[in-house]
Amino acid sequence: MKTLDNTSFKDKKALVRVDFNVPLNENFEISDDSRIRAAVPTIRKILNDEGSAILMSHLGRPTNGPELRYSLRHIIDRVADLTGAKVIFSNNCIGHEAEELAGSLKNGEILLLENLRFHAEEQNGDKEFARSLSVLGDIYVNDAFGTAHRAHASTSIIAQFFGSNKYFGYVMASEIDNADKLLNDPQRPFTAIVGGAKVSDKLLIIENLMKIADNILIGGGMAYTFVKAQGGQIGKSLVEEDRLELTLELMRKAKESGVQLLIPEDSVIADEFAPGANHRIASSDAIASDWMGLDIGPKATEKYKDIIRSSKSVLWNGPMGVFEMEAFSAGTKDVALAVAEATQKGAFTLIGGGDSAAAIHKFHLADQVSYVSTGGGALLEYFEGKELPGIKAILSVPGE
Repeated sequence: MKTLDNTSFKDKKALVRVDFNVPLNENFEISDDSRIRAAVPTIRKILNDEGSAILMSHLGRPTNGPELRYSLRHIIDRVADLTGAKVIFSNNCIGHEAEELAGSLKNGEILLLENLRFHAEEQNGDKEFARSLSVLGDIYVNDAFGTAHRAHASTSIIAQFFGSNKYFGYVMASEIDNADKLLNDPQRPFTAIVGGAKVSDKLLIIENLMKIADNILIGGGMAYTFVKAQGGQIGKSLVEEDRLELTLELMRKAKESGVQLLIPEDSVIADEFAPGANHRIASSDAIASDWMGLDIGPKATEKYKDIIRSSKSVLWNGPMGVFEMEAFSAGTKDVALAVAEATQKGAFTLIGGGDSAAAIHKFHLADQVSYVSTGGGALLEYFEGKELPGIKAILSVPGE
């Protein structure tokens, strides 16, 4: 793997695609800086080599050019604090100012470019925009796994302008390495926990996991499509009517493959989708017409916990219920605790970004699992067997 350790950055300007898409509150203060912290080892390696780092990232989803609330100027101080380096800011990511600041950048300094997505050309994968970015640095480093599944200008198109002078940052390398541990040679039994709202969102990952997993535990709103497909009464629970036959086919495939695919036998149900709703326990296939399932129930939780605790490899992608509401968070929390317990007993456990990462952080268990991915969508597509543009761009050989 082409990582930073394969080169020296002495007297070089490294153009680094980072993922600094961090949440900001109404006062433009960072509420979670974990993505910035994740990139610090990559930045320090460049600076310690006596090189300089030019950082480019997106923040939020601006739609009409520059907007103050999406400006990366709000994170300058945090980047400086975490890296211990001088941080210079460019009001644009391309053009005269950016080129001038990059040209005068000294070894040991950081240049932070303004939000890439202030230019529509970034998401459009525009080659000329990528070229305008590329002139800023000598070496290209991609350390933004969270956007590796997008063929954007700064994540894949830009690499062609650097020949063989392109590398994975430490975050990217770790993400690939940890995912490959489960994809290529998992210790068994291997249990995949798949939650979330819709079967359609997780269809490809479930199909791919059937080739490698021993157990697949289903949770979240998607579970009720499975329940209804088998003739169960699910009340007002979330369901994809056009996926009923598909879920039956998935269950048939799992049985043929010798994979144990489990649907929660009971649920925490509520009379409305609200934190203060009336709630009780019911069989997942016998939910009254005016009620809905919002979490896996205690029987399902115990069964899932037993399987997770006895596993040697665990992938978790998607919550078990509406964990943001206290009344419907128990299933997700108990699964998180079981994953932490399995880790303590020697299992390799990978938390699949997105809501799963949010849950593991909410329950303060991030340091009790093997690895928490920084990319929800990217990791999902990697496990679906797709080739990610951000990875392919680094691995591609010039001239091929």
